[in-house]
Amino acid sequence: MSKPKVLVADPIAERGIQELSVGGALDVTVKLGLKEEQLLEIIGDYSALVVRSETKVNARVIEAAHNLKVVGRAGVGVDNVDVEAATKRGIIVMNTPGGNTISTAEHAFSLMVSIARSIPQADASVKAGKWERKSFLGVELYGKTLAILGMGRIGTEIAKRALAFGMRVLAYDPYLSASRARSLQVELVETLDAILPQADFITMHMPLTAETTHMLNTPRLAITKKGARIVNCARGGLIDETALLEFLKSGHIAAAALDVFEKEPLPADSPLRGAPNLVFTPHLGASTAEAQEGVGIEVAQQIRAALLEGEIRNAVNMPSIDAKTLAIIGPHLDLGERLGRFLSQISAKRCDGLNINFSGKINEVDTTAITRAILKGFLHQAGGGDVNVVNAPAFAETIGLKITESRESALGDFTELVELTAAGETGWVSVAGTFFGSTPRIVKINGRHVEAKPEGVLFLLENSDRPGIVGHVGTMFGKHGINIAGMSLSRNEVGGQALTVLNLDSVPGPDLLKELLAIADIKSAQVVQL
Repeated sequence: MSKPKVLVADPIAERGIQELSVGGALDVTVKLGLKEEQLLEIIGDYSALVVRSETKVNARVIEAAHNLKVVGRAGVGVDNVDVEAATKRGIIVMNTPGGNTISTAEHAFSLMVSIARSIPQADASVKAGKWERKSFLGVELYGKTLAILGMGRIGTEIAKRALAFGMRVLAYDPYLSASRARSLQVELVETLDAILPQADFITMHMPLTAETTHMLNTPRLAITKKGARIVNCARGGLIDETALLEFLKSGHIAAAALDVFEKEPLPADSPLRGAPNLVFTPHLGASTAEAQEGVGIEVAQQIRAALLEGEIRNAVNMPSIDAKTLAIIGPHLDLGERLGRFLSQISAKRCDGLNINFSGKINEVDTTAITRAILKGFLHQAGGGDVNVVNAPAFAETIGLKITESRESALGDFTELVELTAAGETGWVSVAGTFFGSTPRIVKINGRHVEAKPEGVLFLLENSDRPGIVGHVGTMFGKHGINIAGMSLSRNEVGGQALTVLNLDSVPGPDLLKELLAIADIKSAQVVQL
């Protein structure tokens, strides 16, 4: 029987290669710098592929990989891997979460020190034969205010180091609980617009999502404290680079340091290169000997476990479960993720707790994978593509979200039910789902019985129970060209409060929402996209 073949297409530490090769159970080949066409020619022979960020594992590569079982990414992000295409082909995609946390935090902090004391500029000046002491007057970190935008693993490590330097640490993270902030000894600030004017230094550690793209743009940079300094070691695109350049030129922003860019490598003709108060590094956040060795060994161990033992670790596209269990709970994984996404969009961003209640026959199986799928859906907005079924519990812990599970053996109104409840300072919200045969349905929202498909665009309307409201709403949707595909009505009592849930064919615009909320009998209107 032939050995499983492993292709290492990007550089990893030698210890990682040794770990893959130990015992001779795997046939390991190292071929670096392959062009896409070269990779397409040979990938069909391999059971596993090890990459970093250079090799693009796109849909074409996935399609040509007839024998591929595992893609191992030596690092955190999987932006260079078409996870959806891999999932459709049954290929496991693994990463190494947490492997570069310390190295990235230390790099960001080093850049902060560098721009506080103009170290790169002073070094260049001395090497040029000059002695310009008066030109490089710096500022101390001690007593200064640091704003950390994003309090995940790396943001947390930054906070520890800043506190040791005697800095006042402010934190902006819409998903960080107040109790978690207190335990980290940081001051939680509710909005981005409130934190920016207070900060002498700003460091960014957010995922790149639709909400965070260009989060530091012209209006936001304009409200920063004059003389503020900015560091970005997270994602290119969090800062509007054109706007940043203008504020650096004017002196409003005293200095900035960038390790990541909207386009990488940074183009040779980029106007950013001409800014004297801007420090660059070429995406070095994870570039330490320790981090490189750590992720190399970790990904090698994961590949070996998957190919030789059938054990799945740190998969971003599937839970760590055996085939028999997966056949039973597979539909519940999708329903759970959809319920989680639904709840995250109707709850307050900052929640302290999430309870997951399983009742009925679902309790006969291990529900761990369902819980992780629920968390992945619920935390999607907070963590973007960085949250998966593997790291979701750790991510929840990072932002101070307490997860509890409860179980009920009684069947109640349904043979089985999965109900989620999110609680915070503003109260609680809930959603529950089950199956009608093999068809998933949302059957409760905030304790009210409804029936809606957990898919596409849903519209939630709370209104006074008055004759004609539903007809009036339908007419308004028609006027705006929005087709209603399904409707469910619920009320607490005659003449009380009613809840209407609509499945829509398209997303209603802000004008329609404004018109609806102008009606006195309508209390709230929410759009949920699944």
